[in-house]
Amino acid sequence: MLPDRAIGLVEDDPVMGGSIVQRLELEGWHVTWWQSGSEAIGAIPAAANALDLVICDIRLPDMSGETVFNELARQPNAPPFMFVTGYGEVDQAVRLMRSGAVDFMTKPFEMDEFLKRIESGRRTTSSGVRLKGYYLGESPAIQHAEDLIHRYANHDLPVLITGETGSGKEVAARLLHQISPRATEPFMAVNCAAIPAELLESEIFGHEKGAFTGAQQRHLGYAERAGKGTLFLDEIGDMPLPLQAKLLRLIEDGNLTRVGGETPIPFRARIVAATHRDLVNRGSSTRFREDLYFRLAVLTVEIPPLRQRPEDIAWLLARFLENAVSRSDTRIRGFSALAEEAALSYAWPGNVRELRNRIDRAVALSTSEWIMPGDLFPEHASKASGTGFLPLADVRDAAERRQIERALEETGGQIAKAAGLLAVSRTTLWEKMTRLGLTERARPES
Repeated sequence: MLPDRAIGLVEDDPVMGGSIVQRLELEGWHVTWWQSGSEAIGAIPAAANALDLVICDIRLPDMSGETVFNELARQPNAPPFMFVTGYGEVDQAVRLMRSGAVDFMTKPFEMDEFLKRIESGRRTTSSGVRLKGYYLGESPAIQHAEDLIHRYANHDLPVLITGETGSGKEVAARLLHQISPRATEPFMAVNCAAIPAELLESEIFGHEKGAFTGAQQRHLGYAERAGKGTLFLDEIGDMPLPLQAKLLRLIEDGNLTRVGGETPIPFRARIVAATHRDLVNRGSSTRFREDLYFRLAVLTVEIPPLRQRPEDIAWLLARFLENAVSRSDTRIRGFSALAEEAALSYAWPGNVRELRNRIDRAVALSTSEWIMPGDLFPEHASKASGTGFLPLADVRDAAERRQIERALEETGGQIAKAAGLLAVSRTTLWEKMTRLGLTERARPES
């Protein structure tokens, strides 16, 4: 990752480019210089989170700067663009500013004014800044999700976090709260699927004494106790329809009323919701108000399942093992190579939660200094014919599946390119994908 104060320069003129790089480095900037549009398009997406600004010439040897801008503007977290141009391209530069570029300057320009424009146009949020690296994982997919969380942190708008059960949605919500200006305020989590429907309204909104049978005293709900912090509504898709209507009024009015009460109470917390359900698919069995969905999904982030980010498995193994060992008297040195291979070959239907639970159990029951495959997956012991080994065919299939999935992800599902990466023919790759149930990952050739 690039350091703080990073600028990308797209300039084909060696004299002009060298002069800009030299001065910016003297000013403390780290400058990455690309001398063609194709170089920039190929490199900027990977560095987008760390770049504070891209300075781009409009006239490049292989394409126009406008093409570069239009291509990269579709990327998540695209850095701001500032154009430098000759007098003949001013109209084009004005059009680019209307499309989202932050500034343009005509050549030749005064360097002091140039530096002022850079400070004015640079990225105003520092989503690339981390306290201690990434918090949720190391894979590109989870890093993108975490970058979105950092971008959302300073806003007060509702956030909707989606992802499969156990993928880490509540961890993401707590991270959002932790790095936000509300970090010192309460974080109140409500699992809408775990609380009976008839009690959920009282738990969220509170109730007055005598509001119903058994209400012997006033009860403050989660929304009121959240204060100026964060109200996290987990599994929002399981919320009953009548309560959805009341939540919608809470968001729109900024007030809540306890059950059995009449006095509106100001609601000052930020709402973060999470769900594993498809809330917008009308063909699904989920009944969810469309108007509430659009109020909750102002800012969205998807947490990908663990099977789609195998790079995170080893990272999570080490993290959870350290935590489990710290709570145990057992002396565990680490995972054996066989255990790591078994973990990488497993599909993890329960996602991160299942991985953590398996490690906790392995640490509690292991009789060795090294965690073995049987400690992580005791249910697989019968399949190994009592030998302590997995069948070779199972290991081979798991390894091939993992490599094919990574190749398909790298190539966007294009069979020909994936076959090239794997050094097999398209026919062989398709046969393996069919046998392993991966054909749905294929995409039309570009």
